[in-house]
Formats: sequence, structure tokens, C-alpha cells
Amino acid sequence: MNIRKLAAIDIGSNAIRLLVHNVIEERGKETRFRKNVLIRVPVRLGEDAFTKGAISEYNTNRILKTMKSFSLLMEVIGVEKYKACATSAMREARNGKKIITRILGETGISIKLINGKEEASIIASTDLKKLIQNDQSYLYIDVGGGSTEFTLFTEGRIKISRSFKIGTVRLLNNMVNDEIWTDIEKWIKKCTKGVSEISIIGSGGNINELHKLSGRREGEPLSDIWVNAQYKFLNGTSYEERISELGLNPDRADVIIPATRIFLSSAKWSGARKIHVPKIGLSDGIIKTLYYE
Repeated sequence: MNIRKLAAIDIGSNAIRLLVHNVIEERGKETRFRKNVLIRVPVRLGEDAFTKGAISEYNTNRILKTMKSFSLLMEVIGVEKYKACATSAMREARNGKKIITRILGETGISIKLINGKEEASIIASTDLKKLIQNDQSYLYIDVGGGSTEFTLFTEGRIKISRSFKIGTVRLLNNMVNDEIWTDIEKWIKKCTKGVSEISIIGSGGNINELHKLSGRREGEPLSDIWVNAQYKFLNGTSYEERISELGLNPDRADVIIPATRIFLSSAKWSGARKIHVPKIGLSDGIIKTLYYE
């Protein structure tokens, strides 16, 4: 048996994550991936990038400190290789590339800017074999702070993917117009026309939190009826109540509502009645692509 440690760094619009996997290689057996460490730091870069066009010096220092700590942690854990990717907030900030250069110089961490298409492709590379059945279709939705990736699976394969500039941080800052919602509606309806037995697979911290709030067992899907009722309930609570009464983190208590709206709208337009929540995302996909590269 050979155990390797690989890491993924996901620099998103709402948070920065470090995920470390134990990759277990054993002769005659399929390679296994086991989560070892997951650290999430709530640095909301999207609020700077989408509203001001640049990342503030305050958040730049927070990113640098986060990357320095990640570098030390990976060294202590014994990470063999890592891959760091930055998504929409860093892409759209006019000083994004400058910050990436600074991070490399001060921490040694090399970061790759990925576009929406690359992000969707990496997310789709996650291990969904246990969930996806060949006789059914699935709309895979990853809701981020700055963008949302949609991937349609039919007959066990990817049929089409698309990334839209709609995310929780953009919605909170009223930066998504009706035209974008209309474009998503048209795209989903066109892609799912004539498709029967379709379900949604949701990924991202918000849908994971919704599944936790539902009290359902791992692997048990959410119904569109429950998600709709929960959306109305959350809208009827204050930000403070979501933190004190529901136990949500401060950086989750606001974004969970726009994220739920995206999932509900997608379910309505696709005709899906169930949302599966396998609790995988971009970080998992980064590690899979890193390993197979």
C-alpha cells in the first residue's frame, strides 16, 4: 500500500479553502481518495472585486496570511503536491494578477486563474459514479459567490456545461439583472427539453448547509417542496436569528438565501423534484485532476 497526500486550494469569491486528501494506492485495487483536512477561511473577495473592481489592501493582507498558513500546514502534513485555483473574484479584480504574483513571491504558492468553463470541467471530474445512474439525467449545479456552473449529465456522460455570472455575493450586492436570470432559464429549458427523470445534484457550502438543516441522512435527497418551504422560512428570519437560532456562521447566514433561490429556480425550470447533495465541489475536482495529471 502507498499513501500519498495531495492538496487543493480553492480561492473563491466567498471563502478560501484548503483540502488535503490521502490518496491510497494498492496493487489490484482502485485508487481511493479520503479527506484528511478541510480548512475554510471566510475571506469574501467578491465583495471587493464585484463592487469596487479591485481587491482591497485589507483583504490582500488576509489572502497573504492565509496562503502563508496553508503553505506551513501543507509542509507539516507532508503534502506531496498541490494545485491552487482562483475563480471569478480574482479573475475580475483588476489587481488580481498582481496579487497572485505577490503571493508567489512571499509564500511560494503558485495560483492558476481558471475561467468558468475550466471551473465547470474540474467540478464535473469529481467522483459521481456512485450517484449517477445511466437511465436518468442530472443537472449538476455548483453555486459559488461569483459564478454558478451548470452541467447536464445524460446516460452517465456529460452532455453540456455552462458557467453564468450569477453567485451569492453578486446577488447580495444587487449585481444580477433580470437578463441573466432569463438567460439561465432559457438555457436550462433548452438543455432539458424532452429529458425525463431529471434530478439536480447540488454542490457548494450553501446546499450542504441546507441538507444539514433538513436533518436528512447522508445520501438522502432534498425535495423541491422542502427547499421551497425552507426558502420561505429563511426569508422570514433576520440575519441575527439565522446565526443565534439556526447556528449558521456569519458568512453563511446571508448567502444561503440567494443560493437557495438559484437551486429552486433551476428545479422549476428543469422540472426536477429532487436535489441530491453528495458534498463534493471544486476542491475535490482539483485533487482528482491533479492526481490523474
